[in-house]
Amino acid sequence: MKNNHVRERVRAGEPTIGSFMGLGSPDVAELMAHAGYDWLVIETEHNALEVAEIQHMLRAMNGAQAVPVVRLPSMNQVYIQRALDIGAMGIVVPMVKTAEEARAVVAATRYPPQGTRGFGPLRASQYSYDFQDYFSRANDHILVVFIIETREAIDNINAIAAVEGVDVLFIGPADLSIAFGGNPLGTPSAELTAAIDRVLAVGRKAGVAVGKGGNTPEEIRALQAKGFTWIAHGPDYFLLKGAINAGLAAFSRAPAGQC
Repeated sequence: MKNNHVRERVRAGEPTIGSFMGLGSPDVAELMAHAGYDWLVIETEHNALEVAEIQHMLRAMNGAQAVPVVRLPSMNQVYIQRALDIGAMGIVVPMVKTAEEARAVVAATRYPPQGTRGFGPLRASQYSYDFQDYFSRANDHILVVFIIETREAIDNINAIAAVEGVDVLFIGPADLSIAFGGNPLGTPSAELTAAIDRVLAVGRKAGVAVGKGGNTPEEIRALQAKGFTWIAHGPDYFLLKGAINAGLAAFSRAPAGQC
């Protein structure tokens, strides 16, 4: 099994950058894996990807150093098991609200006696050629990321951050904004900003990385300055959209010589 260099860096307090991939394309995954990101998250909560398609994307990332992570549709143990068995080295779990839920998720990523994961890492173990090494090392190399996106999660953030095995608390600003009665497309409210600042403070005290997304270089620099250390650039369709918009904005429809 490969070392999960992202988990090692996260637990050492070092910053990492990656991106979420929602387009479901193995070609895009391969391109982005070679671009220099530390990690890449395959989106499966908000699109139509099935397990076999996720596996194709994981396979496309094989030749690069970017750590492959899967964002699950829910915290269901079956989703966790499948993502890890087909080669994900980490999971992003939505809607975690309590420490009890957090402990159950972490347990599902660990083999006994540390957890409850069943043994059957097909692709993850190179189709059994790596069984022993994978079994002995997997518990220390699976990255666990929780999306913080509800009032209940904010209320329980100290307890969630204290759960052994939690590596990253990732801010889900859209759902969190809605939870605080705001517009996810509008200006963040003071209450939402205070909630995010609280997660940052709790993560710093607990030694757990806190993450958030930014689409532009300016946003990324601002996130780092504020103390976020697990920074999501994108997702892929926002990056494509930004390049498209910039090109169209630069194009002039005036006849040649009249620009």
